[in-house]
Amino acid sequence: MLEIIWRDPGTPADSYYEVRPECTDVPESKFRIKAGKTLSVRKWRAAFSPEGHLDISKTLGRIHRGGIHPTIRGEVWEFLLGCYDPMSTYEEREQIRQSRRIQYDSMKRVFKQMFPLIGSRRFVTAPIITENGEPTQDPIVLGQINLGTETAPTDQPPCDGPMDKREINWKLTLHQIGLDVVCTDRTLKFYENQDNLSKLWDILSLYSWFDSDVGYGQVARHPAAVHARVRVRIPLTAVARGSAQQRR
Repeated sequence: MLEIIWRDPGTPADSYYEVRPECTDVPESKFRIKAGKTLSVRKWRAAFSPEGHLDISKTLGRIHRGGIHPTIRGEVWEFLLGCYDPMSTYEEREQIRQSRRIQYDSMKRVFKQMFPLIGSRRFVTAPIITENGEPTQDPIVLGQINLGTETAPTDQPPCDGPMDKREINWKLTLHQIGLDVVCTDRTLKFYENQDNLSKLWDILSLYSWFDSDVGYGQVARHPAAVHARVRVRIPLTAVARGSAQQRR
């Protein structure tokens, strides 16, 4: 007689990603949380010393065999992407985290001078300039720029001077990023929220400027969307690394 070996099919992870009620035909996730295989919250916490040093070797086997529990994915990916040295302490990581938040906010203020929707909780989905760098004055763009203001739509603000090729290329991608953003995980309630969509647009817009070798492509939004969903505070450098690795 053949002995039947029972294997735990695991627990579906879908309950951790809230789907919009009107999306009834979303296929079930293939990922399963499996006891003894998936990296659990308990095992993750046990890998840290009292000071916060991480023995990452204790976690990699489970990550490889069974993935990461949804509730700790943001924390784990910060280490997998190289945001923090495993030998850093809790205090050192908090200092780095605060410093990066300040740096990112400062970057958004600088880029807001180049295009007013950066950091505004809004984004654009139509071309804002021509190939020659001239403002398009597209009614859709003007409506998106002026959305939420009490004044009637006005022309795009004039440029301070001629734009160089890098700025032109950057501005030519902003609407494409916006079009891709609205298609990102559209079945999830997280991206039903305009603020969350705009956060993703900000991340990708700034990334496309700083990593000119890679630039922007649709593939970049997938790792960025995951990072934004599991932990909004993951720094831009982490998203850049993840996007670059996704393209290899």
